[in-house]
Amino acid sequence: MRSALDAAVLIHPLRLIHFYGYSHVSQRRKMSLGRDVRLAPNVSLANAERIELGDQVQIGARCSLWAGKTTSWIRIGDRTTFGPEVFVTAADYGLDAALPITEQPMVERDIIIGKDCWIGARVIITAGIAIGDGAVIGAGSVVTRDIPPGAIAVGVPARVVRHRS
Repeated sequence: MRSALDAAVLIHPLRLIHFYGYSHVSQRRKMSLGRDVRLAPNVSLANAERIELGDQVQIGARCSLWAGKTTSWIRIGDRTTFGPEVFVTAADYGLDAALPITEQPMVERDIIIGKDCWIGARVIITAGIAIGDGAVIGAGSVVTRDIPPGAIAVGVPARVVRHRS
C-alpha cells in the first residue's frame, strides 16, 4: 500500500502524458503527411517540421524519426513500410579528439528513403543515407551507406545480398 501512495508513483502518469504530447502529438501536427499515412500511437518524432511522409506510408510501433535541429530532413516515399522499433536519425556528432564528447558539434545530413521500401524491425538508419525505391532492409540491420534501388540489404553494417528482380 505504501508504494501506491508514493508521490512519484502518483505523478508518473502526468509525466507520461507530457512525454507523449511533446514527442508525438505536437510533433505530428508539424509533419508533411501524404494520404492514408498510418503512424503507430507510440512513434517518437523530433523536429517534425523537417519530416515528409508520402502517401500510404506505415510507421510501426515504437519507431523514432529524428530530423536535425536546424537543416537536415527525413523524406520517406509512398507505400514505404517500417516494422517496429526502427530508429532514423538525420544528425550525429563529430569525433574530434580535441573536444570532450559533450562539446562535439552536431553534424546534420538528409535521409531519403524511396518509394515502396520495406524497413524491417529494429533497423537503424544513420544520417546522410539514401535508400533507393523498392529496397528491403532486413531486421536488425544498421544502414551506414546508401542502398541502391531494388536491393535487399542485411547486417551490421548493412550490405546488399541480392536484388529483388
